[in-house]
Amino acid sequence: MIPRIQKRGQRTIGLLYYLYGPGKFEEHTDPHLVASWDHNAPDPGRDATATLKQLQQLLDQPVENIDPSERPKKHVWHLSVRNGSEDRILSDQEWGDVARRMVAAAGIDNPEEGAGCRWAAVRHADDHIHIVATLVREDGYKPDLDNDANRVQAQARALEAELGLRRLNKGDGTAAKRPTSAERHKAMRQGRERTAREELRETVRRAVAGARSNEEFFDRLAAAGLLIRKRVAPSGDLLGYKVALPDDLNKDGEPVFYPGARLAPDLSLPRIRERWAGDAPDARRRDANRNGPGNPASARRGTASAVWQAMLVVEHGEDGAAAAHIAAAGEVLDALAKTSAAHTRRELHDAATAFERASRSHVRAVRGHDQALRQAARDLVQGGPALGRGEDGATTAMAIDMLFFLITATAHWHARKGHAQQAEAAARAAEHLHAAYRSASAQPLGVLYQRGRRLSRPMLQRQTVLLRQALPELAEQILAEPGWFALAATIAEAEAAGHDPAALLSDVAARRELGTADSVSDVLVWRMRQTADLPADTTHLPETSSTENRSATRGTTTKPSSPARRRSREETSRQTR
Repeated sequence: MIPRIQKRGQRTIGLLYYLYGPGKFEEHTDPHLVASWDHNAPDPGRDATATLKQLQQLLDQPVENIDPSERPKKHVWHLSVRNGSEDRILSDQEWGDVARRMVAAAGIDNPEEGAGCRWAAVRHADDHIHIVATLVREDGYKPDLDNDANRVQAQARALEAELGLRRLNKGDGTAAKRPTSAERHKAMRQGRERTAREELRETVRRAVAGARSNEEFFDRLAAAGLLIRKRVAPSGDLLGYKVALPDDLNKDGEPVFYPGARLAPDLSLPRIRERWAGDAPDARRRDANRNGPGNPASARRGTASAVWQAMLVVEHGEDGAAAAHIAAAGEVLDALAKTSAAHTRRELHDAATAFERASRSHVRAVRGHDQALRQAARDLVQGGPALGRGEDGATTAMAIDMLFFLITATAHWHARKGHAQQAEAAARAAEHLHAAYRSASAQPLGVLYQRGRRLSRPMLQRQTVLLRQALPELAEQILAEPGWFALAATIAEAEAAGHDPAALLSDVAARRELGTADSVSDVLVWRMRQTADLPADTTHLPETSSTENRSATRGTTTKPSSPARRRSREETSRQTR
């Protein structure tokens, strides 16, 4: 249940005309009263003899009864209360009870005192009501409406529980502005899936990801096809900006512009500038000396490393530094979604959209701590789209795997701070990342799995012993997972590259808990490959250089296997586990 206090007005009759009228898009049906200050108040919707003028005069009577010098300049109070699409349809009686509870909570009416303001609740749709009130009480005094928005929100939470409606989390004023009903209906008429406000917010977010200057930011907006208006001071200093979609026009055929701050609190120009103000000068010099775009795979490798370090800060760092890393994580998600391959694009896009709400809170980000993540976002954008196969696909899986744990850590951080909406948003983003990971990892893990299955029996036995020694508490779980063969192949590769596999396994397992992982072996594969700097592209790797493994490999690749021989190898693999 979402109560929203609208701007106060001066004309009661004007608001009544709207509430009882057809609506801007013929969306109002059967307008009628469900409750009011007086059971005998006229209802122009259901009583043919009642008029809007009569209802207006009765509502305004207490205002007219006091001296004009004491009347409020804007005496019309307006509250809308809307249920979600998944909620059941409430009856008129239930909506009437909701209206009475809301005006009492706001301080508009107090039945116990009997001297409240006059008000009326109009229903013209299944899912919401509007309450109009005039802000002079029957005794001539004005109501105390300090903190009325918080009080009606608290009442909404109580009503949700009592009426069996979806329970919403308490907001903290840091959410992006929701599209208005007019914007939603306009999008529907134009056949858009989203409103212009939502499309612009996403485009501006992506333009911000890793940007380091006004010029770069506005160049990205222009490249995305947005119309831009800059607000410049007489001194020539840039103060702000507005953006519009070229085909989103008003009734006069002019583009509808939105200031950045109206898209989201952190998209105003001053807040955007805070991001690159913390970038180190040497990072700018590296950008200036770079020749051409980077490599998508190396950008994803760098992202995995930066995300790993950021996770430690979110879990153990100061609040300001953690908030900066969380905000920068949103930039990384936007950049990854923008450059992702087709099979992961949708889930990554949905993860970035969900996480947008989790990227802001009242904990102010201390910029500068987030340089590595912002550089990762920049490298992803400059590296361009991934092809989704080979090195690009494998490093994408690695980056998504690391991001999943960072976003999960973010959800826990917000939960500890009591940021309910942000915690829920981060949890939803993690779900989308998990789905994206499954798509991205299927091919590279499948290749590693086959390599692990081709390892010789003595080598598998040796690695099983090594696993049990390095991770005694997790070994049996890992050995029972399908991903064990992919991990075995990675252990063999790490050993061939000169690493101590037991020490490496212990190190990557100890860096963070593994209880939230669906497959511990999958997580260890990516952690080992990232830590040991092993190639992510497993498609063209040479086989492990041991005599036993080379002969086993030759036997399976040069001569077709009989069913009996395949069953024998499968039995051998089971015995080693």
